[in-house]
Amino acid sequence: MNISRKLAVDDLLEGCRRGERRAQELLYKMLASRMLGVCTRYAKDRYEAEDMLQIGFVKVFQKVKEFRGEGSFEGWIRRIMVNSAIEVYRKNQRMLDVVDINEVYDVQQVTFDMNGLETKDLLRLIQQLPAGYKLVFNLYAIEGYSHKEIADQLGITEGASKSQLSRARAVLKEKIMKLEGSKYVDHVG
Repeated sequence: MNISRKLAVDDLLEGCRRGERRAQELLYKMLASRMLGVCTRYAKDRYEAEDMLQIGFVKVFQKVKEFRGEGSFEGWIRRIMVNSAIEVYRKNQRMLDVVDINEVYDVQQVTFDMNGLETKDLLRLIQQLPAGYKLVFNLYAIEGYSHKEIADQLGITEGASKSQLSRARAVLKEKIMKLEGSKYVDHVG
């Protein structure tokens, strides 16, 4: 983030704390596209991501006085967006496909070369994961939550979180290998 952007965000923070609608509007315009990207990783479609974004910004404006300046304001907003995504997930009562953790360790681990894989391809593949797998994968691999934090947030065991992550990785590996295989076939043929 450049210095002028940081100053602008800090100025808007103070305006938001005072309840100024213009400051809220400018903050929303400044961060909405980036936060929509966060929400999109958790949503089943664009409409759900936009709902998560709106819910998240309402919470940001309601709780802005609670921001203590520990860490970045944008990071604080991002965490609210992730929590809003979890809330929408819970509200929709999606069931996690939980497997016994022992089953996970019996699966042979496969490695592959991702040099040819582009970020957009990987994000598209993550979006295709079953809802429970996608949620745990995003929370763990992208947001950096621990399995204990994920378990607490979702009301599941740490073992269930670990199994969801392992299954998500296995599905992603399979999809990546198919994608890479089809690219190889395209180049050969």
